[in-house]
Amino acid sequence: MKHRGYLGNIVDTAKTVFEGMAVTFSHLIRKPFTIQYPDRTALRVQDTLPFRYRGILEVDLEICTGCLACERACPIDCIVIDVVKDKQTREMLMTRFDIDMAKCMYCGLCSEPCPTGAIHHTPEFEGSDYSLESLIRRFIKEPVVTYKPKKGGEDDPEILPLLDRGMRYVEEFASPEGKKPEAEEEAA
Repeated sequence: MKHRGYLGNIVDTAKTVFEGMAVTFSHLIRKPFTIQYPDRTALRVQDTLPFRYRGILEVDLEICTGCLACERACPIDCIVIDVVKDKQTREMLMTRFDIDMAKCMYCGLCSEPCPTGAIHHTPEFEGSDYSLESLIRRFIKEPVVTYKPKKGGEDDPEILPLLDRGMRYVEEFASPEGKKPEAEEEAA
């Protein structure tokens, strides 16, 4: 390898700067190409997301058993649940169910052990905000009685669709085989 002189290094530096500036200046004369987000795209962004997309967490308190499995499964402790037993009615009451979305790493480990599928990921991804405090999602405003599964199966018409959706989520989304829903398999 030859040792270049002082002037050779200056020429190489000038050439490199010129090449970089040529790329920059070429963008000044090009017509800008900007896709307006989100309302001017042909498809909704949520419709283009892949199966098993892990978006913002949602909780169906109507079917939450308060078992704390999701809180224990979370590796970074972003889920906080407080459950107390009411001494008068002998029912379990959830007094707090908070998820800190600023800490959440969207791993999906919380949704897998849930026996009813009460906690699940949605296709929503637009969760940005101006402060960290507003990223804490508080699902309980006042104490809620936990869901107690019936031995003979659920027959309440308000709870049944939520429980069916939750169990379908557990079977399809959180299963290691990753079976797609039948409607999506037929469409593909």
